[in-house]
Amino acid sequence: MSRILYFCKPKDADERSLLSLLLISYIQPFNDGNKRPARIVANAQLIAAGYCPISFRSVDSADYKNAMLIFYEQNNITAFKKIFIKQFAFSVNNYF
Repeated sequence: MSRILYFCKPKDADERSLLSLLLISYIQPFNDGNKRPARIVANAQLIAAGYCPISFRSVDSADYKNAMLIFYEQNNITAFKKIFIKQFAFSVNNYF
């Protein structure tokens, strides 16, 4: 993972967070529950940079899964990026 992030060199915490979330979920490093650790790492990236964490509580699970599948199968980040931005705004407005 760190090698992938080294080569694409995301500069901002939000970019690192989004890529961490997608790439850890994609490579499936654990037998089960890969999305939970991916969200923890993504939130750690945000918190380390002084941003609030994202909860993903208000996103429809079908939309979340569909956006992940689009990334997995079409290598297109757009749908998940929209969810990520919406959830970040939701977290800021509702929790902080």
